[in-house]
Amino acid sequence: MSFDAIAPEQSRFAGANLGEPDNRRWWILTTVTVAQLMVVLDATVVNIALPSAQRALHFSTADRQWIVTAYALAFGSLLLLGGRLSDLLGRRRVLIVGMVGFALASAVGGAATGFVMLATARAVQGVFGALLAPAALSQLTTTFADPAERGKAFGIFGAIAGAGGAVGLILGGALTEYLDWRWCMYVNDVIGVVALVLALAFLPPAERKPDVALDWPGVVTGAAGLVAIVYGFSEADTRSWSSPVTIVLLAGGVVLIGAFLAIERRSARPLLPLGVLADRNRGAANLVILVSGIGMFGVFLFLTYYVQLILGFSPLMSGVAFLPMLAVLVLVSAAGTARLLPRFGARWMVAIGMAVSAAGLVIFAQLRVGSTYAGVVLPGLLVIGVGLGLVFGAAMNVATANTGSSDAGVSSALPNIGQQVGGAIGTALLNTLAASAATAYLAAHGISKAAQAAASVHGDDLAFWVASGVFAGGAVIAALLFTRGPIAPSSPATLAAIASMATPETAEIP
Repeated sequence: MSFDAIAPEQSRFAGANLGEPDNRRWWILTTVTVAQLMVVLDATVVNIALPSAQRALHFSTADRQWIVTAYALAFGSLLLLGGRLSDLLGRRRVLIVGMVGFALASAVGGAATGFVMLATARAVQGVFGALLAPAALSQLTTTFADPAERGKAFGIFGAIAGAGGAVGLILGGALTEYLDWRWCMYVNDVIGVVALVLALAFLPPAERKPDVALDWPGVVTGAAGLVAIVYGFSEADTRSWSSPVTIVLLAGGVVLIGAFLAIERRSARPLLPLGVLADRNRGAANLVILVSGIGMFGVFLFLTYYVQLILGFSPLMSGVAFLPMLAVLVLVSAAGTARLLPRFGARWMVAIGMAVSAAGLVIFAQLRVGSTYAGVVLPGLLVIGVGLGLVFGAAMNVATANTGSSDAGVSSALPNIGQQVGGAIGTALLNTLAASAATAYLAAHGISKAAQAAASVHGDDLAFWVASGVFAGGAVIAALLFTRGPIAPSSPATLAAIASMATPETAEIP
């Protein structure tokens, strides 16, 4: 039985894109937020389970990185394809396929009997995550047209995207500590069932267009380029920046992305219409998301190391330690994006948010071996929560604004790609700098237990300073690139005008 056979009647949603608000729009927001939660939780919940999984399945530390890398490579490289498929085949259909596939792959991973089975399941998770994530965001983009409601919806969605990592730390710690590491995979099945029920009940159907073709040269070069870049930064972290493998991968990735852009410029049906990137505000928003992805790595990884290794927190308490940031981020993102963005625009809202985030990382850079959670960690978390709350909802809103229904999926893939590439850069850059600083400290102060602890904190502090500089640079980027004043909303009239400028084949895509 097809998904369309169990879909609600088209007439229920007849007003959704014709200027009349869909009366189920808040249920649609709930649906796509729950679906997106699977993807953002998975980024950190699995990391917490890795040591236990390694002991249970008896794989090496060298192999362990592939549990993370397999997912990142598949997810990051296929996001553009997933976004375009949601445009061509219908967001509801692709979102449901993505949710079901992600849940099944999670079940296989939870039942893994060895390294190969677990790594393969993680790669398959990445494939279906690349379908799910842009379809969820594009569904949100085409559902909310009113500026105030759109701001509120994207504030909530942005808060989930920004804070999901912290939730994953808490959930992963609890599941690993009180149940079993396998439940860090099985939890996606529980979330997936809830999301699937909501999707079948509330998401509007979209008809398949069998005559629409994909830009296969663009698919191949774009996916290969992203794989090379993400894998290259991963190798820089595990090998070195001067490793021939790292250099070849990064250089090859740049060449492939250049070839991809050249192909897209000439293609009649491009995988990524370059007009999506040409818009000044959308380009600025996607760049800000990439930059924040680099800086965010310093918040989660190094602070998690600090509270566990220095303060002695358990995995569960490490996750709970991030709750104040989570609460502030959700409140600021939802309220700020709903009230400030329609009134003042993204320029100063995002710039101030990046600057405040930089200040929060400066606080973390003051950590010492004898520092306390209440004295340094908590104030830094609260400041970071305010900063990221101002950034995430606004940037995601602007990155997907005014793209037209036919390009909503591919424009929604770009913020996810920015987060993936930014995270890969942050992992390689900050880890390398922190490890070098710690090694230099030990060479100067000996290798006693006290010196090892101080060296670890010394490396963390350097990473926090660099991440703070990254956010400060992001503030400058936002202030220079975003236009002044409110950004025109994606009203139905605007979407229709954009669609009318498309090619005849593209204009018919739902």
